[in-house]
Amino acid sequence: MTSAPQPPKDSLSAVAAGGLALPGSTPPDFRTVATTLLIASVGGGLFAIAGAPLAWMLGAMFITTGVAMAGLTKLGIYAWLRTTMIAVLGVMLGSAFTPELLSQMLGWWPDILVLAVFIAFVTATGFIVFRFGAGYDTTTAYFSATPGGLSEMAIMGHELGADIRTISLIHATRILVVVATIPVYFRVVEGLEIPALPRDVGSLIDLALYEAVMLSGCAVLGVPLGRLSRVPAGSLIGPMVLSAAVHLAGLSSGKPPVEIVAAAQVVVGASIGCRFAGLTLADARKIISAGMISGILMVIAAALAAYSLSGFLDRPVEVLVLSFAPGGLAEMALIALILGIDTAFVSAMHVLRIAMVVIGAPVVFKLMGAKSTKSETIED
Repeated sequence: MTSAPQPPKDSLSAVAAGGLALPGSTPPDFRTVATTLLIASVGGGLFAIAGAPLAWMLGAMFITTGVAMAGLTKLGIYAWLRTTMIAVLGVMLGSAFTPELLSQMLGWWPDILVLAVFIAFVTATGFIVFRFGAGYDTTTAYFSATPGGLSEMAIMGHELGADIRTISLIHATRILVVVATIPVYFRVVEGLEIPALPRDVGSLIDLALYEAVMLSGCAVLGVPLGRLSRVPAGSLIGPMVLSAAVHLAGLSSGKPPVEIVAAAQVVVGASIGCRFAGLTLADARKIISAGMISGILMVIAAALAAYSLSGFLDRPVEVLVLSFAPGGLAEMALIALILGIDTAFVSAMHVLRIAMVVIGAPVVFKLMGAKSTKSETIED
């Protein structure tokens, strides 16, 4: 029996810190953040010029990932800046809720049931990849396989004796793979035109003062409310719920302006890339490879499920692909916003996905009778 090789812990600290407040981690300095945003903006601009789908997020993500892994310069994003942009996306998502949508929600139970089965299937598949393919211990393999909740799964796994850095890196790789492949899938396979920014939002200079105050209030109040409620992804869900409430009540009809949505894409894309800071392929080749395989299998499973169940669920294939694809909630919400594909439904499915994973993962782990066995290994 041999232990699965692990990369140096120091090289993975930045990956874990990208989604967690690890002991001893310190916020990046202003120069580092400014450099990161400049690099990310250049990447987004180049992708936009090239006509790439979801250009500002994908460009920022790819260029920061490359720079981070090449070790060309120090990269980092303020946690409060990412939270702010996540709140903006939450407000944007909430604006998609309408009174007509509320009347449809009771009919979503077949979609929710299928989503639960899908989560169970991809978790089992991922567990097989990480446990028997990569040779990780049971706890690390299980919490690496769950399709959602990067921070929550890393924390839960760590408390049960798993390798927190391995879980963090695998989930970061999953998000990278899903976010990178889904827009390409829509353009190449589905033949959909994916603009760089949403078509139905106005400019900052056209936003009325009243609307600006209402939308800002949803963001400012929504973040602490979301955190106090202890729901997963509270920084996004809190503003989304408040925004949905004011739009459903007819108090607002506005949406965050296009300039801020573009900035949100850059920050979200850069924050994905920053998770790979200080890491090289040589350090974590096996972990990244396993994470990529798992991510690709999840995307394929989402596409197959969408094509198979589109008729049964009476929903377009593209809506189901986007609803099942296990990327980050903010990232998948951005793609839905850009495409204008049933944004409220897709957002709700991803909120439910994360809730199912965060609530269900520890329960299933306990029912499995699994124990913390970090020393447990599989023959290579």
